[in-house]
Formats: sequence, structure tokens, C-alpha cells
Amino acid sequence: MTTSDTGAKPILLAFSGGLDTSFCVPWLKETYGRPVITVTVDTGGIDAAAAATLEARAHELGASAHHLVAAKPAYFDRVLRYLLIGNARRGQLYPFCVGAERVLQAQMIAEMATTLGAPSVAHGCTAAGNDQVRFEVALRTLAPGLEILAPVRDRAFKRPEQLAFLEERKLPVPPYGAAYSVNRGLWGVTIGGKETLTSDGSIPDAAWVLSRDAFTNPRAPERHVIGFDKGVPCSLDGAALDPVALIERLETLAAPFGIGRGIHLGDTVIGTKGRVAFEAPAADVLLTAHRELEKLVLTGRQTRIKDLVAAPYGDLVHEGHHLDPVCRDIEALLVSSQQRVTGEVKVLFRPGSLFVEGVTSPYSLMAASKGVYGEAAGEWSPADALGYSKMLALTGMFHTRAGQNAGDRK
Repeated sequence: MTTSDTGAKPILLAFSGGLDTSFCVPWLKETYGRPVITVTVDTGGIDAAAAATLEARAHELGASAHHLVAAKPAYFDRVLRYLLIGNARRGQLYPFCVGAERVLQAQMIAEMATTLGAPSVAHGCTAAGNDQVRFEVALRTLAPGLEILAPVRDRAFKRPEQLAFLEERKLPVPPYGAAYSVNRGLWGVTIGGKETLTSDGSIPDAAWVLSRDAFTNPRAPERHVIGFDKGVPCSLDGAALDPVALIERLETLAAPFGIGRGIHLGDTVIGTKGRVAFEAPAADVLLTAHRELEKLVLTGRQTRIKDLVAAPYGDLVHEGHHLDPVCRDIEALLVSSQQRVTGEVKVLFRPGSLFVEGVTSPYSLMAASKGVYGEAAGEWSPADALGYSKMLALTGMFHTRAGQNAGDRK
């Protein structure tokens, strides 16, 4: 698509308010001579004050219009619900704090582009990150005719250069400037800085967003009870809450303890190793609580098969392939597995520590047995146990015997 094709039609910019997207507003406007409309898809971490700040900043930077799309319920229903019931973590640590929402954001931005008659969509992703792939795979899948502009990636702008560009024009600079890249969503926060460019150090305490001072000013322990209905969180300390409100409340409660704080090192979508600091207090609590409830109500085979499909599902979401039909197949299995994942989980918050104190469910497989583990037989007799042990040992016994017989023939 050429400039003559687009004329003075607007460019729609996916806008987070960070340095990269702040830089893109005036740069796109000056370079293409077209109006820039900023769109923020709210998948969490944006309260009324933050929303007002984003809109004001977009206009100060030169945007002709700004749109905020409310998407937290859709984000939970379409993405987070399945990551939660799949107990999905990348590298057995990182709970997909941000990145998982990129396909949904791309979908809503593509719809907005159609509504506003914008033939071009822009993003502020770099050439070295995952988000460029997630956005563009989704956008090309959903709207192949859209022109995609990625100035930070395609012109290889560095963060200090972007900062200087804004300062020269006396335009607003994000609070963290060029020092740290901060992304926030419903499932947590990621923080990238010079310390995460190598593998041997942590970010300073002042760079943490949700859990700053969690260990320098430790809190007294707290107990809470989380309720689940068919795998979906539905109550906190006895009060019924919708999933989004519950997640936001849990974040407020658990963040001051430093729960869910970590640094993830793993494989990026583009094939390199990458490292990012993260804070996921609500995600950490819910994933841990949900996993323990599942242990009480699911059979061992259910758990093993679930684990086999949940890991690749997390990878597909992480890599921007959430629109692939195989994700719908996996989601169907995950939902089916949750029919009895109903009950309550008691958790204890301590600085840097989350401890599950107990789990209850009307579908408890533990309570369904007349036996007591390690203490007394139930639906079986001591003789049954003896016979079972003998039968279970047969394969190993035959293997040993075959080896001995072969040795005898040497």
C-alpha cells in the first residue's frame, strides 16, 4: 500500500503510553503527514486516573483522537480462563503476565481500524522482542489488507534516541523514561531494564512496580480463602466476585508481600534467550490455589493428560497463535476437565511466600474413600493389598529373572 493509496487517511496506533508508543505518535505524524489515532485496549492495570493520563498524553503528543477499549472481561473469558485452568506457566515459573493479551488487543484494534476507516495500523514493538510477532501474526490473520507500520523496529530506533526526539520537541516523556520498559495487565506486570539484558543480576528495588518495599517493610501474615466454581475463581473470603474484580482485589492483597515476584529467563518467540522481571501476585495465588484444588478432585489420568495439552497451549498463546483452531480444541478439553473443580482453598500470605493451608470440595476424591492413607484400609482388605503388591512387582521380577537366566547361559 503506497502513500498515495492511503492519502490523508488516519494511522491507528496501538498505544500503551510507554516510551516506544509515545515516540511513535509524533514520528508517524511528521513522517507520513497523516493524522494519528491512538487506541489503548484495556486488558488491565488502567484505572480512571491512568486512563485520563493516557488520553491527555496522547493528545499532547499530537494524536488527533484517542480511544480506550474496555477489554478486561473479554481478556479473562477468552484467554486467562484457559491459562488458569491449564495451570500454565512458561519455564515452570512465568505466568504469562503480559503478552498473552496481544492477540486480543490486535483483534480489537483491527476491528477499530475497520470502524474508523484506517487503512494502516502501527505498533511500537522492537525487532528484538516477542510482541512484534504476536501483533503481526494476529493482524495478518484477521485483516490481511491492513498496512502494518513498525517504526521502532523497522528504523531500529534506540530508547535514548526516542527520548531525545521527544525532549527536543518538548513533548511528554513517560515516567520511567528510557531506563525501564514497563508493561501492565490484568495478569501482572513485566519490567525490562539494563539488568535483564544479562543473566546475572536483579533489578533494583525501586524498579518494582507492585511489590516495592515488600521485603524492606515486611507485613504481618494474612489468611484468605479463595472459592472456585468449575475452575473459575468466584469468591474471596466468602464474598462473591466476578473473576476480573477478584483478580484485581487479589493483586492489591498479595503484592505488598512480594508474592508472584520473579525474573523469567527463557526462549523468546524469535529464538533467542530473553530475560524479564515480573510481578504476578494474583496470577501466582490463583494458579497455585487452583492446582491444589485440582489435586483433590481430578483423577491422576485427568491431570496427566491435561498437563500434556496445557503446556503447548501456553506456548501457542505466547507465540501469538491463539487464533489457530487447535487452541479451540485444547480449550474444549480444559473446560471439560473442570466440571468438578469446585471448592475453596485456604492460603497464607507471608513476605515472599504463599502457602496453601487446606483445600475443600464437595467432589473430594480423598473424602470419597473409606480408607485413610497410611493408617487403615478401606474398600480393600489387607489380603487385597498383598496381592496387589505382588501383581505390581511382576514386570520387574520377570525382567530380573530373564537377566539371571541369560547370565546362566554364558
